[in-house]
Amino acid sequence: MRKIGILIGVISVFCLLHLAESFAQQGMQWRGGGGWGTGAPYSRLYDPKTVETIGGEVLSVDVITPMKGMYYGVHLMVKTDKETISVHLGPGWYIENQDTQIEQKDKVEIKGSRITFEGKPAIIAAEVKKGDEILKLRDEKGFPFWSGWRRR
Repeated sequence: MRKIGILIGVISVFCLLHLAESFAQQGMQWRGGGGWGTGAPYSRLYDPKTVETIGGEVLSVDVITPMKGMYYGVHLMVKTDKETISVHLGPGWYIENQDTQIEQKDKVEIKGSRITFEGKPAIIAAEVKKGDEILKLRDEKGFPFWSGWRRR
C-alpha cells in the first residue's frame, strides 16, 4: 500500500512539472509571436527613414488587432496642432506590464515611424514621453524591445 502511495506521488509530481513546462512554453510562444515579432509583416511596416516626433493630447486608449492572426495591441488616438492621428504602441501584454501607463487626456510626445495603415496616416511608436517618464518600445532601427534577444 505504501508503494502505491509513493508511486502516485511520483506520478503527480511528474504531471505537475510537465504541466508547468507546457504552460511556460505556451507563454513564451504567445509573447514572442502573435504577429508582433521582428520578422512579422506588421513589424516590417516600421521604417526608420520615416521617423518623426509629434506632441499632443491622448484622446483615447484602445485595444486593436492590427492584422488578422495577431494578438491584441494598444493603440492611441492623439490630437496634435495639425491632425488627429492613430498611434500604435505594441502588444497588449507588453504595454500593460510597463511602469509608464498612458491614459486619456495625457499630454505626450511620441517618436515613431509614420506609415499609412488601412488607408490612413498612423505612427508606429518607438517611444512615448509623458512628463518625465519615457515608455521605450523600439530601438533606433525599429527593433521591438518585447522581442528580447536579437542577433547582431
